[in-house]
Amino acid sequence: MRLRQVALVASKLDPVVADLQAVLGLQISFRDPEVAVFGLVNAVLPVGEEFLEVVEPVTAEASAGRYLKRRGGDAGYMLIMQVDDALPHRARTKAMGVRNIAEMTNSKAVFTHFHPADTAGVLASIDSIGGVADHMKPDGAWPYAGPDWRAHRSDKDTLGIVGATIQAADPAAAAARWSQLLDHKVESDSAGPRITLARGVLRFVKPVDADGTGVVGVDVAVRDPAQNLARARARGLHVEGNAVHIGGVSLSLVAG
Repeated sequence: MRLRQVALVASKLDPVVADLQAVLGLQISFRDPEVAVFGLVNAVLPVGEEFLEVVEPVTAEASAGRYLKRRGGDAGYMLIMQVDDALPHRARTKAMGVRNIAEMTNSKAVFTHFHPADTAGVLASIDSIGGVADHMKPDGAWPYAGPDWRAHRSDKDTLGIVGATIQAADPAAAAARWSQLLDHKVESDSAGPRITLARGVLRFVKPVDADGTGVVGVDVAVRDPAQNLARARARGLHVEGNAVHIGGVSLSLVAG
């Protein structure tokens, strides 16, 4: 299992995308018309072999709009994990009592979106892609990023997404719930509990904002963190240590 895509929700998509492009050297590979069913517009940006997605709610019924209000502004929204076969995970999580708010099974992909109330306040999905036998194989297909995403990958500056941070009132309990959800063990160190996937680490921390739930950090591997941080300062973005604040999350830049 790997962390393949992180979605941010924004009141206005374009400024967040512009900041990601300017600071990390990312390119848009796809604007998915199928997210309209959720009342959204989006942009997907390859980050090495992982993906950042920015969504903007455009209908009054969009659940992302309610989430945006609850979080008090732009925020981390969703984590998508990739596996070879998502159907056994769907059966396993249903048996656990985890509610599905959306699911798809066709030749393109299998996905299950889990109710945030059952996943410590984070929208999550476990996906497999049709025709992909090895989800860890380099350059693997990812239809959510469009058919030619490889032509828009960011290898010059930015190498990949290597982790995400989830806030919770009880980080240990949140980690335990995600351990059940993903069928991966919890580890712990001085920084707190974490779950290490085949690619990507999920960390669980005490609340950093008033809402107290959701994705609050993304770890991004880059070739030269100082260069990216200088770009962020030049745009007037908030920089603290090795992290820059964009789209309601702290993007921690680590040398790759």
